[in-house]
Amino acid sequence: MALHANTIMDILQTAGWEDYALLDSGNGKRLERFGAVILDRPDPQALWHPRQPEELWQSAHAVFTASDDEQQKKESWRIIKELPKPWHIHWNKFTVSLRLTPFKHTGIFPEQHVQWQWMQDTIHASQQSAPRVLNLFAYTGMASLVCAASGAHVTHVDASKPSMTWARENQALSRVSDTAIRWILDDALSFVSREARRGQTYDAIIMDPPVYGHGPQGQLWDFPQSFPQLIEECTKVLVPHPLFILI
Repeated sequence: MALHANTIMDILQTAGWEDYALLDSGNGKRLERFGAVILDRPDPQALWHPRQPEELWQSAHAVFTASDDEQQKKESWRIIKELPKPWHIHWNKFTVSLRLTPFKHTGIFPEQHVQWQWMQDTIHASQQSAPRVLNLFAYTGMASLVCAASGAHVTHVDASKPSMTWARENQALSRVSDTAIRWILDDALSFVSREARRGQTYDAIIMDPPVYGHGPQGQLWDFPQSFPQLIEECTKVLVPHPLFILI
């Protein structure tokens, strides 16, 4: 894409909230605050130099880093200050449990909070009674909780049993009715294909697919091959005029 001299570029920014803030970024890293816990995590897209003083970076409770062993390139968390296991943060009326995972994550993707608000507003604006929402690769369940609390009936699908347990924990912490969410431990593509054969339909679909993974029965998920198949199956379970599809 060529940008001419008179081109106006819109830069979209995601603001934080009381329990989350991006404190600084640069040199392939980002410094974030989750509640009272400050984390230093890799971010390959942060190609610039940090703006804040080094003292702020040194205040991190934990740093995700690669080992110095050339033979075993293992990444892990280096704990600098004691932190609760797990700890809780809040967004609107929701409470979620966080912990450090082996893949540098914490159980929540804070940049998605604008999407949570958008889904909530869209469901409310539809004035539709209990729309059916399918949440695929649903992880620890924040989108499921937001939709359920907005009046939707949610089918929450994830292939990881620990993630499913974590999502149920968040549901209990947030006091969202368990009857509004159907919990399905399954491979996303396999489940949607079965739903299509059963003639089930949904008013909205949410998905945040990984690049690579496996289902509970060893089903292979490889994004370039699997994603087009999943989209094809999703078209079979969508109502003619869906509320939204969020990928």
